[in-house]
This record gives sequence, C-alpha cells and structure tokens, in this order.
Amino acid sequence: MRTKVEWASAVALVATVVTAVVSTQGSGAAASDSEPVMAAQDPQNTISAPAQDAAVRFVSQPVVQSLEAEAAPQDTMADAGVVYEAATLSELVDRQTMPAQVSRQMRCLAGGIYFESRGESLEGQLAVGRVIINRARSSRFPDNYCDVIYQRSQFSFVRGRKMPHIREKSKNWRRAVAIAQIALDDSWKNPAKGALFFHAARISPNWRLTRLARVDNHIFYR
Repeated sequence: MRTKVEWASAVALVATVVTAVVSTQGSGAAASDSEPVMAAQDPQNTISAPAQDAAVRFVSQPVVQSLEAEAAPQDTMADAGVVYEAATLSELVDRQTMPAQVSRQMRCLAGGIYFESRGESLEGQLAVGRVIINRARSSRFPDNYCDVIYQRSQFSFVRGRKMPHIREKSKNWRRAVAIAQIALDDSWKNPAKGALFFHAARISPNWRLTRLARVDNHIFYR
C-alpha cells in the first residue's frame, strides 16, 4: 500500500514540474524579460523612424547633388543679360557680347542711340536708349522700337522712314549695341529715369513738361 502511495506522489510531482515549465515558455512577458535583444530584432520593429530616415537619405542624396551641379553659374546668367555687377558703366559695356545677328528691333534701338548720342558719354547714350524704350512701353507712343524711331517728326536723323548708313564695324556701333542691351536689361541706373522726351541743350522749345535732368548735350523731360 505504501508503494502505491509513493508511486502516486512521484507521478504528481513530475506532473507539477512539467506544468510549470510549459507555462513559463508560453508567456510573452517572460520571454520579453529574458530575451531583450531578440525583442528589439522583432521584424515588426525593423521599420523604425531612424531606419526610414536612413533609407530616404540614401535615395535622395544623389538627386540633390545633381541639382546643385546643374544650377546655372553666375557667368552664364551674366551672358544671358540678366543683371550684371560692375564698378562702372564702361566696365559693364565691355562685358556685353556683340550678337552674331542684330534683330530689326534691336537695330532700331541701337540706331537711335548711335545717331542721337554716339559722341556723348555712356550715361548720355543710356539715357537716350531708355527714352526709346519708355516710349515703346507707353500708351502715348507706338509699341515697338522701330515704330517709335520712325514716328513722324520725332527723330531728326530719320529721312523718309529710313536710317542713314551705319558703320557696323565701328567701335561706336558696337558700343551703341552694348548700351541698348544694358538699357533693355535695366542693369544700370538711368540718369534720366522715366523720361519720354529730350532735346539738344542748344535749343529752347519751351515745352510745358517736367524737366528731369541734363545729361551731356541733351535735356530730358517726362
């Protein structure tokens, strides 16, 4: 009888041990407490914020670098005639590039500068060029440079809606084209800002206009 009791007790003890072991292995909390490294490596936690940031940087860095490399350098912008930085107007004129072919409108603008003021200072030539541009932009005058120049009784050098011959290989013509480009870009301060009219200083037409400035041998008004 005692043998049966001892055997039953032994069986009960074994069953208790087995139950305790199985219960411990099935507990998520217990597994997490005993295996912290494995919990950090769980597949559900691999796409963390730092990991996402690293992936974005890896993909986007080459794109950002290529955009910086493709940005237009300042010299290219200057050649395109956007805005120049120069110490003097003479320096700015020297930076201009003579176009291979001068358009009709540019020829009219530069021609007006050439015939009206080629013997004057660069500032005086610029002021004349700006008057032609201002007129083309004003509703009071034709809307393009050629029609402004050829408007009846406006420019004394025009004869029969034609310009005299231009010495296109001369320094004066190259300078007039450069001044025309600067006037179009508005990249140098105009000494007679807003002017729509001018006349030679040697005459007195008694215009009832607002006088703006005298530049060399011309007086400018609006």
